[in-house]
Parts: sequence; C-alpha cells; structure tokens
Amino acid sequence: MAILIYKKIFRRSYSFEIRLLSVVLASLLCTCNLLKAQQEPMYSQYMFNMLHINPAYAGSRAADNITLLYRNQWIGLAGAPKTGAFSWDKRADDSNVGYGLEVYSDKLGIETTTGFQAFYSYHLPFENSYLSLGLSGGLLNYRAAYSEAVTNTGGDPVYQTDINSWLPTAGFGMVYVTPVWYVGLSIPALLNTKVSAKGAVTSSGFGANNHYFLTGGYDFVLDENMKLKPSVMIKAVKGSPVQYDINTMWWFKDKLGLGVSYRHADAVVGLLEVQITPKLRLGYSYDYTISDFRTYNQGTHELMLRWEIPNSKCKTCDDQKKAFSGN
Repeated sequence: MAILIYKKIFRRSYSFEIRLLSVVLASLLCTCNLLKAQQEPMYSQYMFNMLHINPAYAGSRAADNITLLYRNQWIGLAGAPKTGAFSWDKRADDSNVGYGLEVYSDKLGIETTTGFQAFYSYHLPFENSYLSLGLSGGLLNYRAAYSEAVTNTGGDPVYQTDINSWLPTAGFGMVYVTPVWYVGLSIPALLNTKVSAKGAVTSSGFGANNHYFLTGGYDFVLDENMKLKPSVMIKAVKGSPVQYDINTMWWFKDKLGLGVSYRHADAVVGLLEVQITPKLRLGYSYDYTISDFRTYNQGTHELMLRWEIPNSKCKTCDDQKKAFSGN
C-alpha cells in the first residue's frame, strides 16, 4: 500500500514527530482497492443534536430547531479533520410527523466529504411517553485530491488522478422517550457503498458492517435550581471493539450547563452550554486526548449554536415537549 504524504507538510518546518504522524494518518486514508464507504462525522456535543445519528429525533423538540456545529480536531496536526454541519428540523402542525434537513462537510487530509440528508419521523404517542421511528436519505460527494500528494515509490498511476464521486446514503432509527429518560437505537449508515481507487462506485446494498448506535439518558431533578443529566452512547460494528461515550451534564436554572464526557480509550471532554435566551443556546467542548496520540496534538475544539423557534400551531407537540427534556 502506497503511503501518502501531503506536499504542504514538507513546505513547512514541522517536527519529526508531526511529520511521522502525518504519514501514518495519510496512509490510513487509502487502500489499493476500496477507499470510501458511507460514513458519518461525529461530534462531542452529539447529545444536543441527536438528529445526526438518529433520524427518529426529527421534530422531537416541538419547535423549528436550527443547529450549527463546527469541529476542529487534533489541533497542531497537519491534515487533521475539520467538520462543519448545518441542520434544521421541525414537527408538522397538528401532526405526529417530523422532518428535517442537514448539510455537512468533513475534511481529512486530501479527502473531503460533503453531503446532505433529509429526515422523516413518525411519533407514536402513549399516555406518558412516545415512540418515534425515523428514516434518512441523501447524497454525499467524496473527493480525494491525489494530485496534491506524493508517494514513497513515485510515479504511481493510482495517485495521478483525483477522485470526485457521488454516493447515496440512507439511515434508520427509533427512540422511546418518557418524562425522565430516553433510549434510542439507530443505524445512520445503512448502505454498503464504496469508491474504488479509480473512482468507480460499487454497492452491495445493505451492509453487514453497519455501525449500530445505542443511546440513552436520564433527567435527575436535584432541586428547583439544579438538574443532573447523565447519558451514554455505545457504538458497535462487526470486527471492531465496542466504543462508548459516557457523559454527565449539570444544569443550573436551565441557563448554564457544565459537563464532562469520557470517550473510551480516546479522550476526556469538557462541555459548556449557555442558554443565552429562551430561543438561543451556545455550546463549546474541548477534547483532551488520553491515548498515545496526545503527544502529537493539542486537543480538539468544537462549537455549537442552536436556535429554536417554538411552534405555537402544533397542539400535539405539548405533551412531547414535556417528555423530551433530556437535551
């Protein structure tokens, strides 16, 4: 397997360790045959925008929900991931249907993935809870700028032509919500689509190596001013170790939230959420790497801005809004 090295790395005076890690990072981007499958960028503040990993959350907040997210990962490492996303979702007036849209961009080294998704959900109300089922579908554009890279052998024809391909995406999810807890299961990347080194798109339908996400959370009311909201996300894929995030948020008067997350064998995350106005929330997180990889980066910064416009016309949203208080 040819090893890719960014040309820009050698035009700057990075330390030997940074150069070495960049080589390793770039080599992971490519294989000789299959390069890209449907993948979903991840965020440390996912619990405040669950729509991204579970389409069943579309319309769950009984409001027009507009969210902006930006993630700058592994500060100080050339070619490290940078991800941005814009999403919108709402509940249809006097209906059990939710829907939404998302546009995202994810850049890693010479790879850039941009895409959009549409979401649909249907909410089944019960006396003090509800079950929501959701679907997502869209397209992603995968680009690999091989002309900006050199190889350890030189003149390799595989890396003389850039790749620019479109792939379909699809996902499924469900979530059950009560006034004090919720649990969800989702497969945000159902399709087993890949791009070959020559840019050809192949698809084998629904793949056996899908990522499965199990999420859950509880809302503890400690007193009239303070709430404790722990949550967890477990991700499983065939052939890989189970990964998990454990999170805890302390909320003061529903205005200020302070939290900490542990990402298994990867990072400890500090979280800050400020409810600036009843409609506007600002969030920030910092990931401190705890693996051996910490030597080569200065952490990860992530910003979130959420704007909610209450839907006064949706009478069927009232009970759901009371139930969905975890996020």
